[in-house]
Amino acid sequence: MFDRLREDIRCVFDRDPAARNTFEVLTTYPGLHAVIMHRWAHAIWNSGLRWPARVLSVFSRWWTGIEIHPGARVGRRFFIDHGMGVVIGETAEIGDDCTLYHGVTLGGTSWQKGKRHPTLGDNVVVGAGAKILGPINIGNGARVGSNAVVLKDVPEEATAVGIPAHIVRRDEASRRRRSQASKLGFDAYGVTRDAPDPVAHAIDCLLDHTHLVDEKMAQLCAVVRKLGGDIDEARLPEITGCELDPVADVEPTEKDDGTAGHNS
Repeated sequence: MFDRLREDIRCVFDRDPAARNTFEVLTTYPGLHAVIMHRWAHAIWNSGLRWPARVLSVFSRWWTGIEIHPGARVGRRFFIDHGMGVVIGETAEIGDDCTLYHGVTLGGTSWQKGKRHPTLGDNVVVGAGAKILGPINIGNGARVGSNAVVLKDVPEEATAVGIPAHIVRRDEASRRRRSQASKLGFDAYGVTRDAPDPVAHAIDCLLDHTHLVDEKMAQLCAVVRKLGGDIDEARLPEITGCELDPVADVEPTEKDDGTAGHNS
């Protein structure tokens, strides 16, 4: 239980640059409170005590402004940012490392019993105000743009935008940019080069440039080795998350504090 709580707290720091310390996150983040209370309510629901589970979920909605049915299945490191107005239905399923922003609805389109709410894969990001309706599947790594209304399945690594939502074209460049952005600790949720966002376009260009520099550097090192040159690979550590890998034989300088920025 405490391991799961530590994961939930850690994911807040990973995805919200406004988070300053653990005490602040524990006491002032309604998204975290909603997830904690849902885990309790879900355990009570599965034990067969349905009414107490619903009472706890109603209290959670009153306290946080986030409504999660105790029957919904939620994965690890689930983060609801801001959270006000989020609604998650009874048969919804959410994978690991997913992020929802305020005003998101995972709702149903039928009054029939059974599976009637969406299933989200791992690493899904749903932008503010988006509505995902019906027993549809959102693939791993997919993005749903702000205020989109999704009524059909979304493939893995795709982005759905618009009303009704349509799938933005996927290509190797977009996957490469997402991988590069992940290394740098940046995640522009729900935006693509096809969206009218000049900031996102500028970031895409920077990611492309960074990827090209990495490729050229690797080619240059390969040529130098082929010619008999000595390449010290330890001096070119890879970026993992937001920090550089430690290098034992590199002396730290006064200006090198080992920190890196994070945007969301």
